[in-house]
Amino acid sequence: MNKKLLQEFKQNLGEKKETLEKELKSFAKKDSRLKDDWDSRFPKYNGGSGGQILEDAADQVEEYSTLLSIEYNLELRLKNINLALEKIRMKKYGICEKCGKKILIERLKVCPEARFCVNCEKE
Repeated sequence: MNKKLLQEFKQNLGEKKETLEKELKSFAKKDSRLKDDWDSRFPKYNGGSGGQILEDAADQVEEYSTLLSIEYNLELRLKNINLALEKIRMKKYGICEKCGKKILIERLKVCPEARFCVNCEKE
């Protein structure tokens, strides 16, 4: 892979990483002990009275549950992006982790964090 194309992938991955981290920061806190781990913040309780307290509590639990699944998906994408950036540094970028063959440039243009070639991804 030529250096210009590799630089484009690196820049694209860096931009995606920045976007994902910004999105995660909007509702989660980075765990300082683990590289790609974030912890969703539980929604703040605003008070209330009577039956409204139970409704508010249920809403908060539902929102937190939704945020956890979003957090997981964003963390996974961030992990794959960081892995791709590391592969660029190690000069192993664009190689399928399963079969060891080159990943098509067209695939990398669509998904620069791809870890597998199309054939291995299907399996």
